[in-house]
Amino acid sequence: MPRLPAEPGSHPVLDLARPLVFAHRGGSALRPENTIVAFEHGLALGADGLELDVHLSRDGEVVVCHDVTVDRTTNGTGPIAHKSLGELEALDAGWSFTSGDGHPYRGRGVRIPRLRDVLARFPVCPLIVELKGTDLDLAPAAVAEVRRAAALGRVCFGSFSVALLEAARACGAEVTTSGGSEEIARALRWSWVGVAPPRPGFRALQVPETYGTTRIVSRRFVATMRRAGIPVQVWTVNEAPDMQRLLDWGVNALITDRPDLAVEIVGQRR
Repeated sequence: MPRLPAEPGSHPVLDLARPLVFAHRGGSALRPENTIVAFEHGLALGADGLELDVHLSRDGEVVVCHDVTVDRTTNGTGPIAHKSLGELEALDAGWSFTSGDGHPYRGRGVRIPRLRDVLARFPVCPLIVELKGTDLDLAPAAVAEVRRAAALGRVCFGSFSVALLEAARACGAEVTTSGGSEEIARALRWSWVGVAPPRPGFRALQVPETYGTTRIVSRRFVATMRRAGIPVQVWTVNEAPDMQRLLDWGVNALITDRPDLAVEIVGQRR
């Protein structure tokens, strides 16, 4: 039986009192994604928290990167799972980032960080940590890192995979997660009749506004989840009109590549 969610508002990622801004991968439109440089910049702009992605290296380290491979974001190639921590740390994680100045972060020492490094560098920051892939060993390894940093009270784990989320939840009742794909689908179906999902194992829903031809986020969906004390946090929202509309509907957080824009818009409402 899924555990009942804890009291709403007891976790900084789950704030229902005001809309939050999470810098998606640190704000990937503005700095090299999932790097310390991006995380520092996103928070300096005023984001309430960070969203990031994790995988396991070949030697079992929890590293921060979105893709299964390093090809898109670094000067390397190949799957993360086939590389040691040392091999990953030798790559240039600023290599692919472009701006009006070309590639301003190439050769500037931007690296793939460990989750441990992020937790230590930002000791009070609320974090959404997405568990990527299908390796069930990732969940307990990531939970162990967060527990070691005494950060379980400020981290919410997310994943498309319910199996990964269940593996995280099995590590202890104090582990906070959002809903996986199948759980979101069930919550959506319940919301069509204005009823909250019964006994969810999750405490938040991090969702896109639409998925394919299916609308997930609507006024009714947000209102139904809010009545149940379940925050609705929407990704990836990068345009001002979308931010304004979603906030009008009552969403609890914007997860965005443009924390500069989102912070300004949310600030006007606060």
